[in-house]
Amino acid sequence: MAQPTTPPRQNTIRRPVERNEPRAPRPKPSASRTKAPSFNWGAALDRWFTDQRSTLTLGVLTMAVAIGLLFAFVSYLFNGTADQSVVGAALSEPLTETAHETRNWAGVVGAYIAHVFVFRWFGIGALAFPIIVFLAGYKLTFRRELLPLSRTTTLLLFMAFWTSLMLGYIVLVSNSAQTASVWCGGLGYETNVALYGLIGWGNLAFIAFLLFVFVVYFVDIRTIQLPNLSLPSRPRPVRSSANPLQTYDESEYEDDEEEEFTADEPRNNVRATPTYQDTPYTNGTSTPDANVAEQPASMAENVAKTTGVTFSIKNRDAVADDPVVDEEQGATPSPTFEPDPFEDDDLVALHGLYDPTSELSQYQYPTNELLTDYQNSRKAQVSDDELTANKERIENTLRNFGIEIDSIQASIGPTVTLYEIVPAKGVRISKIKSLEDDIALSLSALGIRIIAPMPGMGTIGIEVPNKNREMVSMRSVITSDIFSNSKFDLPIVLGKTISNEIYVADLAKMPHLLMAGATGQGKSVGLNVLLTSLIYRKHPSQLKLVLVDPKKVELTLFNKLERHFLAKLPDSEEPIITDTKKVVNTLNSLCIEMDRRYDLLKDAGCRNLKEYNAKFVKRRLNPEKGHRFLPYIVLIVDELADLMMTAGKEVEQPIARLAQLARAIGIHLVVATQRPSVNVITGLIKANFPARLSFKVTSKIDSRTILDTGGAEQLVGMGDMLLSSNSEIIRLQCPFVDTNEIEEICEYVGNQRGYDEAYALPEFVGDDGGQSDDKDVDLGNRDPMFDEAARLIVIHQQGSTSLIQRKLKLGYNRAGRLVDQLEAAKIVGPFEGSKARDVLVQDLQMLEELLKRLKGE
Repeated sequence: MAQPTTPPRQNTIRRPVERNEPRAPRPKPSASRTKAPSFNWGAALDRWFTDQRSTLTLGVLTMAVAIGLLFAFVSYLFNGTADQSVVGAALSEPLTETAHETRNWAGVVGAYIAHVFVFRWFGIGALAFPIIVFLAGYKLTFRRELLPLSRTTTLLLFMAFWTSLMLGYIVLVSNSAQTASVWCGGLGYETNVALYGLIGWGNLAFIAFLLFVFVVYFVDIRTIQLPNLSLPSRPRPVRSSANPLQTYDESEYEDDEEEEFTADEPRNNVRATPTYQDTPYTNGTSTPDANVAEQPASMAENVAKTTGVTFSIKNRDAVADDPVVDEEQGATPSPTFEPDPFEDDDLVALHGLYDPTSELSQYQYPTNELLTDYQNSRKAQVSDDELTANKERIENTLRNFGIEIDSIQASIGPTVTLYEIVPAKGVRISKIKSLEDDIALSLSALGIRIIAPMPGMGTIGIEVPNKNREMVSMRSVITSDIFSNSKFDLPIVLGKTISNEIYVADLAKMPHLLMAGATGQGKSVGLNVLLTSLIYRKHPSQLKLVLVDPKKVELTLFNKLERHFLAKLPDSEEPIITDTKKVVNTLNSLCIEMDRRYDLLKDAGCRNLKEYNAKFVKRRLNPEKGHRFLPYIVLIVDELADLMMTAGKEVEQPIARLAQLARAIGIHLVVATQRPSVNVITGLIKANFPARLSFKVTSKIDSRTILDTGGAEQLVGMGDMLLSSNSEIIRLQCPFVDTNEIEEICEYVGNQRGYDEAYALPEFVGDDGGQSDDKDVDLGNRDPMFDEAARLIVIHQQGSTSLIQRKLKLGYNRAGRLVDQLEAAKIVGPFEGSKARDVLVQDLQMLEELLKRLKGE
């Protein structure tokens, strides 16, 4: 972890810098929430430019303006002479009079603009400007480039200027100055007049030299590969990367050089030649062998360009140590290696590194102003008298039971104050731990927690709740340097420690998190804090969220992030998964995604997602072979107990499989539950969640179930929690993020341009092949009570098995079979978890007709 797991020992009583009031009761928005006094025009302008509706409107308008400019310029080339008088009088005479006299297809405005661009400036070269404006509008409208906008703009601007110069020279030498400003423009003609007066006819050479310089720098002749006639006509086989010590027989590639052997030279003495080998890649770049510097560099470069593989050439001493292949001993040359064109650094040089954020390049991260600033709320402090009184009470209580201590220090935290005591020699620690209730009684505290001993400290810690607690706001931790400068892959801020240090963890290294806590103790707020941390630090292309909310109300605020951060099944309508059957399908779909990602990692020769994405960004993986940039996927389950009650093994098996295997391929789980009992958090699930977070629970048994130790039952609630990671327990105060803050964050992200649809998970087809269970139900052998049960269901409009049991006085198994037959007959709908089935037949008349058809069959 990035922070120490235990608070440092203090030699003196540390004073808090600031104190807030306790979080309970929560401050009302009208009294304690303070927003920025002035409207943030910059943020509003950025939001307007990132809105898809705004960019679409601006793009269509820009393309329309480009078409208008094109009509105006082309029309001016033919009617410009007649419109010059109209343009000159446009600013002095009434607009209605000049409008009737203009011949330009775009009216007076088009004639005036064309007069400036064509007559005064660039002549026929002005036609480049409508093309530039149209390409810019096309990019704004369709979010893709018809042509590379930057290079095309540079080319067209130069050609407009150069064409004006060239036509100006032609007009000058032909003595046709009357048409000069129509075809070459005033800029081209006047420039040629000035050059002709300076260098005479040399201005033509100057214009040609300008074109040459532009081509040299625009095309970049350094990238042009010239053929090297010194290379062999046939490429040499390249040593396979799988066996770098493999050599080859060069005798097959000897042509005319064989004449160099004399009759006295034995034929089996094959000359030692440079050995070619694949250079290992380091961070996406080729690292040549140190001995290459002693060989001609041009040969390595040319062969690399010919074969598409970068390699190193060993010197003569190195080659002499390699085994030499004897042609007469029947050795066969090593197989040739066909390089993948996507493993060439030339792609990076040509296109640059792959940018996964390019599709949403204008995405704006949420701003800190979206979070509430609680700095103006009333602050509370722990006085010196309170600290001294608590110290004396602890000493007196221990002294009453015959326990002497050497020293005691206090560390004030946002929720509790830690008193570290050093017991005298000969005192048994177990004796101090047994006095937990007596110390709580003497301090009049809600409940204390004794840490005996504190790991790595040589002291015993007693955590005493503060009477006036500090509320840790989400804004205070988001804006901290430790979070904003974090280098973690999936940084999540969990709160403040006892020593007032902000605790930031990496979900990618946890790699999964199990959360528990009784109702109203801050578990839902903790999930919102976790999601907010990820949204503030990750781009939509780097992170996808799968949200499971059986309560249907806790995570609905994140619906607006569907086209940015959410992932769902292809046939799912709702981005937040609430139905139990869809939860099972989603979990199995994630297992399919996991298997597919492992196949991609296997083909790429990578061990984890980070290595794979780094290789893909360096363009060393071929998209035509199925490779793609893989975002992190975080699965968040708000209430596991409800899923275990309704689905049981169907949920437990995929969750356990994902927890066991999904870490390396970037799928991480955050599972929360109100009831951390052994039938909910089974041994199979618990064993694969090394990081566990517990808010206040109701009993010590629940604390031991989630943390393997007690203490969670003695927390004071309202975000007070214990984090168990790497067998160490850390007490934290969870930050507070309000519902209004979540709404503003989701509104800010949702209003920006997103993907066309949510991230699609692989389609999962169950054992029934995607069909209902009616294939196992024989309607020809219906239950004798089928008609009566159907009428009962239609009359009450409630597809419940318990209703059939009560009214018809049947057993559960028979009532279940009746419901299956009713589903097969399309009278009731499919199973939907804990709620009753839908009744598909609305009245008895429709039912009787359906029953007649069934009897006729």
